Amino acid sequence: MSHFSGKRGYSGMNSQHIIVIGAGIVGASSAIWLRRAGFDVTLLDKGRPGMGASYGNGCILANSSVVPVTGPGLVRKSPSYLADPNFPLFMRWSYVPKLLPWLIKYLSFANESDTRRISQGLATIVGDSLEQHKALTAQTKAAKWVQSSNYSFAYADRAAFNADAFGWQLREEAGFIPDLIEGRAVQEEEPILGFGTQLLAVLKGHGFILNPASYVQDLVSVLKELGGKFIQAEVKDFELSGGKITAIDTNIGRMHCDKAIISSGIWSKPLMQKLGLNVPLEAERGYHIVFEQPSQKPNNPMMLAAGKFVATAMDQGLRCAGVVEFGGLSEKKSKAPLQLLRRKVQEFFPKLSFASEQEWLGYRPAPTDSLPFIGELSASGVFTAFGHHHIGLTGGPKTGRLVADMIAGHHPNTDIRPFDPMRFKRGK
Repeated sequence: MSHFSGKRGYSGMNSQHIIVIGAGIVGASSAIWLRRAGFDVTLLDKGRPGMGASYGNGCILANSSVVPVTGPGLVRKSPSYLADPNFPLFMRWSYVPKLLPWLIKYLSFANESDTRRISQGLATIVGDSLEQHKALTAQTKAAKWVQSSNYSFAYADRAAFNADAFGWQLREEAGFIPDLIEGRAVQEEEPILGFGTQLLAVLKGHGFILNPASYVQDLVSVLKELGGKFIQAEVKDFELSGGKITAIDTNIGRMHCDKAIISSGIWSKPLMQKLGLNVPLEAERGYHIVFEQPSQKPNNPMMLAAGKFVATAMDQGLRCAGVVEFGGLSEKKSKAPLQLLRRKVQEFFPKLSFASEQEWLGYRPAPTDSLPFIGELSASGVFTAFGHHHIGLTGGPKTGRLVADMIAGHHPNTDIRPFDPMRFKRGK
């Protein structure tokens, strides 16, 4: 837990001005916790709040999301994954030369010892996600978006579930043990599922967000109600004196500050380069489709294990999110990932009909070791809070509390060493 109560300030520190760069879930959370501690806070974003990766996720507060993509065997399996048109991994081959250095490092973590280490780090950020979101939004208008629920993993049968044994072992070590539902009881639990799904692994104590974009925008409104500021501006450079941050240059002028937080998702990489640091961060292109006015919705959010996508009933309809594509920051959607997602949705939800659909493409910030960058850059007064890969919505509020604690001079009672933003300097 954080040291912040939500009302308590820190005497002698409240005059400090903190600039938070990036108004997604992580930046908004950081800004609110800092403002609640009494700091003068300005939140910056070049666009509207909540419209980046925070907009397009699967809506799930996945406390149990402690299994990184880079599991044992990934190197051996990758060629067959890429060759399989029914596997949700895609590559823009023209981008491969640029991607290759990052990819080699990324795959180097696909072994059991690193996977266990990464999993333990992820558990620190996501394990109490629902509690953290509720603490962030308590007695505010943003609370209405946070919903408690179960989280189900759908499998064809017991054999398919058993094939995922290593992932379930990691979840169990993090304290998440599923209840298993099998046979026709699956369709009683989730009528939307076809009979090809014969096992549900159900985890309790999870949650979801009814509309992530509206949620983040309400959080920014909460910040302003607390006396913080939001300014739409693009960061151009940093001003440091004696190795410490003193100001940030933007397209609308220079803004002085005592400390700053970089929480801009994939856009944090060029900002770090301005500080002379090249972080191993790559854009993972993520897709979702919202099926509007669906004839059926799942009773709880679910992961369709064979299709590697999640399905969540949100206020706009049924959002199905998943599919991984590497291909840089091009805004052009690829047809194949969306076509595969539609096929998989039809396969798992055979009776689903809907009025219309909305496609989305966004960029998940993927570090080579699947762990976010959280902490101070040396003693510069510049803090990082980015690189959450698939756990941004889930881990945003906890990350915000951790960074706010650091700025307030309170050592978090959590081991934050796995997230050290300078760790890549040591060859990790």
